[in-house]
Amino acid sequence: MGKLYIVPTPIGNLEDITLRAIRILKEVDIILAEDTRKTKILLNHLQISKTVYSHHKFNEHKSTEALIRDLQGTQTFALVSDAGTPAISDPGFFLVRECVKNDIEIECLPGATAFVPALVNSGLPCDKFVFEGFLPQKKGRQKRLTELSTEERTIVFYESPHRIIKTLTQIKEFFNDDREVCVSRELTKIHEENVRGTISEVIEYYSNKTIKGEIVLIVAGLKPENNKHKKYKDEE
Repeated sequence: MGKLYIVPTPIGNLEDITLRAIRILKEVDIILAEDTRKTKILLNHLQISKTVYSHHKFNEHKSTEALIRDLQGTQTFALVSDAGTPAISDPGFFLVRECVKNDIEIECLPGATAFVPALVNSGLPCDKFVFEGFLPQKKGRQKRLTELSTEERTIVFYESPHRIIKTLTQIKEFFNDDREVCVSRELTKIHEENVRGTISEVIEYYSNKTIKGEIVLIVAGLKPENNKHKKYKDEE
C-alpha cells in the first residue's frame, strides 16, 4: 500500500526546510500542492523535479476519492501547502481523515508553522494557549469574539493585512482597551516585524501605515481575577 507524507514548507525564509523534508520530496511519486506555481518555485530552488498535482480547498473533496485509490496501490504522495504545515488553516485535514478511514499510512514531518514563533516571541504566556486561526468573516464573528472575551489562555489568530485593523478594533470592543497583544508580520523574512503593546497602542501604531504580509495576532488571555463569568466550586 502507498503512503501519505505531510511535509511542512518554509513560511518565508527558504532555509527553513529540513533535510528530511527535502529527501521525502525527492523520493515520493507525486507532490500534492495547494498552489502548484508556488510549490514549483520551492522545488526549483531545491533542484527537485517531480510531478505536482493541485490539491486545494476548492477541489479537495472531489479529488480525494481518486487519491485514496492511488494510495491503496503502491504510490506515495507528499502533501504540501503554500507555506507552513498542511491542515493548519490550510488544506489537508480532509485527505488525512480519509486516509485514516482507509487504513492508509500517514507520516507527518515536523517543521515550519507560523504561529509557534509568533507565540514564543510575543512575550505573552505560552504554557497554555488556544489556536483560533481565522475568525469567521461574517456569520458567527461577534458570537465567537464574545465567547473568547473570557478565555484565560493566550489566544492565537491568523489574519490578513487588509483586515487586521478591523479585527484589532473589534477585539478592543469585545475584550478591553488594555489587553496585551502582539502582531507578528512577515515572519522569517527580511522585513519581519513584531509589534507589542496594548490593543489601543497597536491600533495607533498601524493606523497610518500600509500593512503587507501574512499576520499572526497573539492576544493575552483574561486575567482570572477579572473574569466575572467564571464560576468557582469549592474543592471537596
